[in-house]
Amino acid sequence: MRSVMIMAKRGPGLRARALLLVLVSLLAAVPAIGLILSTGGRAEAHGTPMKPGSRTFLCWQDGLTDTGEIKPVNPACKNAQQVSGTTPFYNWFSVLRSDGAGRTRGFVPDGQLCSGGNTNFTGFNAARSDWPLTHLTAGASVDFSYNAWAAHPGWFYVYVTKDGFDPTRTLTWNDIEDRPFLSVDHPPLKGSPGTVEANYSWNGRLPAGKSGRHIIYMVWQRSDSQETFYSCSDVVFDGGNGEVTGIHEPGNPTEPVPGACTATRRTTGTWSGGYQSEVTVTDSGDVPMLGWMVDWTLPSGQKVDSLWNGAATYNGQAVMVHNAGWNGSLSPGQSATFGYVVSGTGGDGATGLPCRVG
Repeated sequence: MRSVMIMAKRGPGLRARALLLVLVSLLAAVPAIGLILSTGGRAEAHGTPMKPGSRTFLCWQDGLTDTGEIKPVNPACKNAQQVSGTTPFYNWFSVLRSDGAGRTRGFVPDGQLCSGGNTNFTGFNAARSDWPLTHLTAGASVDFSYNAWAAHPGWFYVYVTKDGFDPTRTLTWNDIEDRPFLSVDHPPLKGSPGTVEANYSWNGRLPAGKSGRHIIYMVWQRSDSQETFYSCSDVVFDGGNGEVTGIHEPGNPTEPVPGACTATRRTTGTWSGGYQSEVTVTDSGDVPMLGWMVDWTLPSGQKVDSLWNGAATYNGQAVMVHNAGWNGSLSPGQSATFGYVVSGTGGDGATGLPCRVG
C-alpha cells in the first residue's frame, strides 16, 4: 500500500504528471445535496475521475510496469484483469454507454453499477474490500479532478452510498443516496484533451456526517449526444486528505499509451453539388481499444447530410465522429469504417484525418 505522493518518485518522464496528480490530490468535493455549480465554459472530454480516483483509473496505475505491460498487483485489480482481460486497463477512460442518455436507476442493472452495464468492464463490479482506496474527511472542502480525454460538453452528477454501506456486498441502487450531493454544469477544462494531465476541476464540500467505507458514484452525461459515463470511486471517511492506498508502486515504470489509431478518407462518389466519402479507422497501436473518435473540418460551404456506422456531432464546419456501439472495439491491426454524404460545391482532398482512442 502507498500514498499517491509516492508517484513523484517515478522516472523523469512521469514527473510532470506526478506533480499534477499531487496538486489535485486534495480531493474534490461536493457541496450539499442538490447544490449546482455553474462555472460556464464547456466540458470537453472522454474520461474518468482522478480524484477521487475511479476503479479503472487507479487499477491502471496499479498495473503500470517498466515494459509498459499491464500487470496489476492489487488483489481486486488483479481479479478484474482475470475477469475482463487487460483491454479495460488501457481504456480506463471508456466506461460508457452510448445509449445512456443520463439514465441511472432502471437502466443500469443492480450489480453492474461500476461498469455502467458495459460488459467490457464487468470485472470492476466485484464486491470487495480491497480496491484501491482514497482517504477523505467528511464535510471537508476539497478539489475534485476528472480526466478529460476528448471534446464533449456535459454535466456531472455525483452520488454517495448510504450510511452502513458494506463493500463486500453487491452494489445496488438501494445502496446509493437518492439524490446526487453534487451537480456540476460544464466545469472548466485544464490541460490538453487526450492526455492524462487534462482534467476538469472544481471545489466543493464533501457530505458531512459520513464515516467508514463508501463509494462515490459519478455519472457524466454529454449534452451533445446520449453517451453517458459511469464510475465507482472507493473511499473511506477517516480524516484523510486525499491519500490513496492499495496501489502497487513499480520501481521506474514507463507509462503505457492507451492505444493509438489512424483514420484515412477516400471519396467513393461525386455528383453536381455533393459527394460521398468513406473513412477507415485502424487500431495502429500495440493494445486493443474499445472506442475511437475522428474529427476534421469541412471546406467552407459544405455540410454533412447523412452519416452511417458512427455517431456525429457538429460545430459549424467542425465534425467529430465517435464509433457506433458495434464497431468501436478493435484489436491491433483491425479496422472499421464509416461513411457520409456531403452537400456543397467542391470536394475534399484530405486523406489522413486526426484519430484518437476513446
